[in-house]
Amino acid sequence: MSVFRIDRTTPLSAEDAWRRLTDWPAHAAQVPLTRITVLTPGPTRAGTVFVARTGLGRAAFDDPMEVVRWQPPAPGRPGHCRLEKRGTAVTGWAEIHVRQEGGAGEAAYGSPTRVRWEEELRVGPLPRLLAPLTARAGRLVFGRVVDRLLRGQG
Repeated sequence: MSVFRIDRTTPLSAEDAWRRLTDWPAHAAQVPLTRITVLTPGPTRAGTVFVARTGLGRAAFDDPMEVVRWQPPAPGRPGHCRLEKRGTAVTGWAEIHVRQEGGAGEAAYGSPTRVRWEEELRVGPLPRLLAPLTARAGRLVFGRVVDRLLRGQG
């Protein structure tokens, strides 16, 4: 099991950051050899299921995920999304937290938004001994994904 966390600050509003980070198909544009198919009709909510397929031909695997918590940000309230990985090759969870800075109910226009991506990742047959390497790779890959999505490169 590998656990990692990515923290970012963005000038985007919490709503814009949330919209970009929870655009599941846009994630695929950031991860090589990956495509994402949303299996549940929109809009996204608890119960939404999507599958990330990574690889080429027979050397590919599916990473099915389900949204189990869906709380978009609102004035004075942070956003929180939790995904459960339901596959056999990759298991674990991911959480996205989005919070506009400012006091309760006073997130002023132009105040920064804090983003946190946390993930527990287990990759099929990899031994626990490799967990630190898996966590480092996860931080690098998902850090790049988060950065590009927040910049609108999705």
